[in-house]
Amino acid sequence: MINFEYDCHTKMIMGTGKSKDIASIVEDIVLPSATIMIVTDPGVKSAGLVTPIEAYLQEAGYSVVVFDQVSPNPRDHECLTGAELFRKVQASAVIAIGGGSPMDTAKAIALLGPNGGNPEEYIAGKKAYTNVSPLICIPTTAGTGSEVTRSSVITLAASHKKITLKHALLRPTIAILDPALTSTVPKSITAATGVDALVHAIEGYTCKETNPISKAMGASAMKTIVTYLPKAYEDGSDLEARYKMQEGSLLAGLCFGSADVAAVHCLAEALGSLYDTPHGIANAVFLPYVIQFNAAENKSLHIELANIMGFADKTDADDVAIQKLMDGIYTFTKNLGIPSLKELSYVKVEDFEKMAELAEQNNSTKSNVRAVTKADYLDILKAAF
Repeated sequence: MINFEYDCHTKMIMGTGKSKDIASIVEDIVLPSATIMIVTDPGVKSAGLVTPIEAYLQEAGYSVVVFDQVSPNPRDHECLTGAELFRKVQASAVIAIGGGSPMDTAKAIALLGPNGGNPEEYIAGKKAYTNVSPLICIPTTAGTGSEVTRSSVITLAASHKKITLKHALLRPTIAILDPALTSTVPKSITAATGVDALVHAIEGYTCKETNPISKAMGASAMKTIVTYLPKAYEDGSDLEARYKMQEGSLLAGLCFGSADVAAVHCLAEALGSLYDTPHGIANAVFLPYVIQFNAAENKSLHIELANIMGFADKTDADDVAIQKLMDGIYTFTKNLGIPSLKELSYVKVEDFEKMAELAEQNNSTKSNVRAVTKADYLDILKAAF
């Protein structure tokens, strides 16, 4: 028996075209004529996804300020710049439009804007998580689940180290999931973000911090993503597949959001901090090898995964089921065009020591279902390469 808590106060609104209701949704949390800060990135803005939402708000009488200085792996200085703008325009709420990077940046701005300070001060306990601005997240990819999580992953530009702001108050006030906004996402991003969601479900299900509710969410997410990600990848206009992928991503976010991630993410964040590798790709290249490492001491748990995702069935012997799981994950990601670690031509073997060190320092290392050391991380890196 385990003791656990599960908390998610985010209101979730899902449906095709729901982003068009943004003005009436905002009315419930801020007064008309207030200033609203939109946080996005240059790619989402140039894709034309911000302009309609900005217009809906302006037509309703709101002043809107757009902040789009967000990198693929958001930096601490970007969060500080955004927080300064928040204070300058006296924003009453923050709306994130985009993938994980704008949403994580928006969470940091919603915290730092009203309260000041820098991300490291909150992690060190020098400043309290309090007075967080109302935050609405509108994801334009199906992957991170950040629209319902309590975490904001930020890269310290000076050291390349990734840190995580984590608190219940960082959960967005409202999440609006509109599958129509994901219909033009390129195949490569569809694949990378979709695999990111799958890893969230797998690690949230298996990590030491899991609980029955997280496991239920994770199992549903895994089944959904394995079924519908290939369909969304092959035909981006398949609205049912896009809808189901947002559903799977949401469930995966709810899975790990009250549990944790684990060694796959620790390695992925180390890779991303050094090379700016897209997070989903970074997760995908390590997933089969971490599963192999973890399954050596946790066979029954990984047989569950193999059965949930349909890579094996209950008639398979234990070792056969685990091998089918590893082979299935590897083939699944390959069919989505995900490169191997070696195919990422910029990755240098001489950086493995630094990556292993960064991975070991990650707070989620302790949540991995099998104890993992820097030496283990080095072995996994070598195997993946």
